[in-house]
Amino acid sequence: MGKIKVGILGSTGSVGQRYVNMLRDHPWFEVVALSASESSVGKKYREAAKWVLDSEIPEGMAEMRIVKAIPSEMKGSGAEIVFSALPSEVARRTELDMAEAGLFVVADTSAHRMDPDVPLLIPEVNFEHLAAIEEQRKRRSGFIVTGPNCTTIGLAITLKPIQIEFGIRRVLVSTMQALSGAGFFGVPSMAILDNLIPFIKNEEEKVASELLKILGSYKGGRFENAGIKVGASCHRVCVLDGHTEAVFLETEKHASAEEIAKCMADFSSEPQRLRLPSAPERPIIVRNEPDRPQPRLDRLSGTPERAKGMATVVGRIRKESALENGIKYVLLSHNTIRGAAGNAILAAECLKGKGII
Repeated sequence: MGKIKVGILGSTGSVGQRYVNMLRDHPWFEVVALSASESSVGKKYREAAKWVLDSEIPEGMAEMRIVKAIPSEMKGSGAEIVFSALPSEVARRTELDMAEAGLFVVADTSAHRMDPDVPLLIPEVNFEHLAAIEEQRKRRSGFIVTGPNCTTIGLAITLKPIQIEFGIRRVLVSTMQALSGAGFFGVPSMAILDNLIPFIKNEEEKVASELLKILGSYKGGRFENAGIKVGASCHRVCVLDGHTEAVFLETEKHASAEEIAKCMADFSSEPQRLRLPSAPERPIIVRNEPDRPQPRLDRLSGTPERAKGMATVVGRIRKESALENGIKYVLLSHNTIRGAAGNAILAAECLKGKGII
């Protein structure tokens, strides 16, 4: 059986480059189309992309010509799945056009995250939300699946086993977010060196709204938000890759720090059961050292090799006496791998593994 052919929208940006890199030699998917802005159309990928990753451009894609981000180009190349890393201002219409043309869109953009029929998917956390695709297919021949904000993904993964075992009343999180989350040109060097920026536009609102949809349920053709109170404070720090988050929460049932650590370390879900190629063997890695996780040491955690950067690393799990049934911990998640392209690729693998595509 041949590989499924895929295209990448926004392939020259920092997240687009992660897609290109992570899809090299993929066992299930073959990249057949790369798109970017109008100014790049017709150029070879190696000419159009200012490559920022610490690896070479995959040989098979370096010589590919950039095409327009329109359905006819994607379908003409033979693509069935389209991964979207488009800027938000163009993503909404373009992704809809792709889905209406019969393509399967797996997006890393914010354009459709809160749509009432679009799954906001983290495969280990809410794979059952894929049932919403049936509602979409009543209106269009293709469909859209989106991934959450990069900050939300690591947080939701760590909260899911706690929600299952003990229930959650309240979550407070303070984030220390990497520069790559803003894109290659997002934060000027003189603004961040010897500095910390205590504001990221719309980030705190996204964390709260997205988390409630993800940890909620899909019943009777509609999403129901989780009944959890969420508060967030988001900050940009001088780290290249890897979002660190300090989490404080109240559980519904009493739990010791040891019980929380065990439920996280033991957690596995549908991607692990299906043995998906990009699924980490352990979605959550619990560290016992007092000074871990750290971005430089832990951001590429995850096995097997294809899952490097796909595991969320947790440490400093302890009780918090200022909260009722209070727990606090620190997590680290690679923001452009697990928090962006990797999550989307895993979502596409989940669609295939479950026979949806």
